[in-house]
Amino acid sequence: MKNSYTIPRNLLDGLEAFLRVAERSSFRLAAEDLAVSPSAISQTIRQFEDRIGVPLFIRTTRSVGLTEAGALFHAQAAPAFASLVSAWESARTLGERPAGLLRINMPRAVVPLLIEPIIADFCARYPDVDVEIAGEDAVIDLAASGHDAGIRIGELLEADMISVRLSPPFRFVTAASPAYLAQRGTPASPADLRHHDCIRHRLHGSGVIVPWRFADGHRVIDVAVRGRVIVSDASALLALAIRGLGLAQLAEPLAAPALASGELQLVLPELAPTSPGLFLHYPGHAQVLPKLRAFIDHVKAALATGMLDRLIP
Repeated sequence: MKNSYTIPRNLLDGLEAFLRVAERSSFRLAAEDLAVSPSAISQTIRQFEDRIGVPLFIRTTRSVGLTEAGALFHAQAAPAFASLVSAWESARTLGERPAGLLRINMPRAVVPLLIEPIIADFCARYPDVDVEIAGEDAVIDLAASGHDAGIRIGELLEADMISVRLSPPFRFVTAASPAYLAQRGTPASPADLRHHDCIRHRLHGSGVIVPWRFADGHRVIDVAVRGRVIVSDASALLALAIRGLGLAQLAEPLAAPALASGELQLVLPELAPTSPGLFLHYPGHAQVLPKLRAFIDHVKAALATGMLDRLIP
């Protein structure tokens, strides 16, 4: 069964002509305003009245006035039409210059690495763009959630997304605090992990616990580790590993400061797998509005100047 429309599909046909004739009290002047002939305006109004089913104008050889039905219709239609014109202009403006609300979804751990170094400068350059950053580790449907774009690692991108590289490839490393390793020993192989507390990462939304992955040459080894602590974002994973609660598998850019300071030590570094890196992505069927194009260009410029070197291990 076909869905029926709540209102006729051609409801607005002739509305602007009606409003212009009502305002000018003249078919000739309305025709001049709309750059059409008086006969065309007259025919449009006749068709409009036929669809409504009641005369809207009183016509004489000397004047044009509104009937009672026409006056009632004009009183309600004029402000509604003005709102439609305003909405059209507002939407068109968003397509002409960077303006409106820009919503970006990304893992929480990426916010301090990528957004904090550039957000103040971006907001200063584009005062008409409001920015909403949603920090969450769950992989979401951008279109369904109302986000303009997202930032994810390459292996999590959908095939129909347009992507812009934000970082070079980086490793996922396994690490633990020196205190933990002194107490529990250092694993010599992935099989040894069964004797260790491994801090696990559950993806919020899907509920999936991320398996640990290792790379032995071209061979990929997935390990279902065990541990008493499960977290839902990578920042907590890092913090708890530093506190000595167990081993953690982390993106190397996130772990790099703790590794450099000695708060964490690498475990099985020769088996660390490589990720394609971070990408900004957005639906491939969508037009890139100026607000998103401005953000993409701003991030690219920041990368080119070395402002975001912390993304590089």
